[in-house]
Amino acid sequence: MSVAIYLAHLNPLTNAHVEIINDLKKDNVIVMPVVFLDDGTEINSKSFPFSYEIRKKMLVSVFGDSIRVSSNYTFHAPFYRYFPPIISPYSWKLRAQILSGVDKDYYTYTGDKTEGLMLKAYRLNPRIGTRKAISASSVKDKLYESVKGNQSNWKEDVPEQVAKIIEENWNTIEKYANSQDMTTRIAGMKFPKAGLKTR
Repeated sequence: MSVAIYLAHLNPLTNAHVEIINDLKKDNVIVMPVVFLDDGTEINSKSFPFSYEIRKKMLVSVFGDSIRVSSNYTFHAPFYRYFPPIISPYSWKLRAQILSGVDKDYYTYTGDKTEGLMLKAYRLNPRIGTRKAISASSVKDKLYESVKGNQSNWKEDVPEQVAKIIEENWNTIEKYANSQDMTTRIAGMKFPKAGLKTR
């Protein structure tokens, strides 16, 4: 069997993510939620509210041990070191980190064509799927609207187990609901502004 590597934010895990992972499960699946670290501390923000451990808990609550969850998709501040892509040696270190312990027969999955081109440039054997209707960004928007007292149907977009985990960590949603979105998009991917450059 091949190894399917799913690199994603998963912040939070949505029904669309679950559909993708279930489609990949004809192979051995390793899900790698992206992590941004600054001196060993994870950077969270309005775009990335849930920590890696909470996202891992979401995945395990739905899939149990039928998939592997790995923290190998981790960027270390200052993040500018990973750019420009292909040229930066740190970006190749990240590639090696992603593939650590992975058999040679593998592929990566993305629903984004731009990301697919980047994965191809890094020889990560991408398979490009169809972008799903439900995005984690739209679910986050609904969560933040709920905090503001507006009616929201966010529970329809996530598995029941994930909804329970979100409710258990509702203070995280409250924390970021009225904050600014401190992210920037580079090469088709969102990065937290904190930790982007040397302070």
